[in-house]
Amino acid sequence: MPKPTKGPRLGGGPAHERLLLANLAAALYTHKSIKTTETKAKRLRPLAERLITFAKRGDLHARRRVLSVIGDKAVVHTLFAEIAPLVADREGGYTRITKVGNRKGDNAPMAVIELVLEPVTPKAKSTKKAAKAEKPAEVVEEAPVEEEAPVEESADAGAESQAEGEAAEAAAEDAVEKKSE
Repeated sequence: MPKPTKGPRLGGGPAHERLLLANLAAALYTHKSIKTTETKAKRLRPLAERLITFAKRGDLHARRRVLSVIGDKAVVHTLFAEIAPLVADREGGYTRITKVGNRKGDNAPMAVIELVLEPVTPKAKSTKKAAKAEKPAEVVEEAPVEEEAPVEESADAGAESQAEGEAAEAAAEDAVEKKSE
């Protein structure tokens, strides 16, 4: 069961807060960006992101749960048909809050909350981890070549093994250069 918030509830009781946040969420999904107070934006973010997560599921139960919060079929349809496919690859962080200064009348801190609809670019893995992963692989490749060289004792075989060792080193350097590019 959700735990009620402590302290003031955005200027009213719990029912008023629920309706206020539902209306803000509906406006956010309709207009993709709204300007409101920082407090309302911060309280809206978890609700809006939870509803988007339901929309990504896309089944009938999820649609009915979102409809029980928002109540407007047109907004729910927009959420499921337009917004959910745009954020399908994103694992969270569907909204962005940007502070825009204070309101002229009462000096209330204002913010713009907007949907993040840009495509996700996957992060490259850390170069330190990638370098550590490559080094043991190279050591394993070079180790058998070095162990085979001392076994042969004839002069011709020694020259051949030395040539093989140089070729293996050149191949390893080429592989490192290709991986770094």
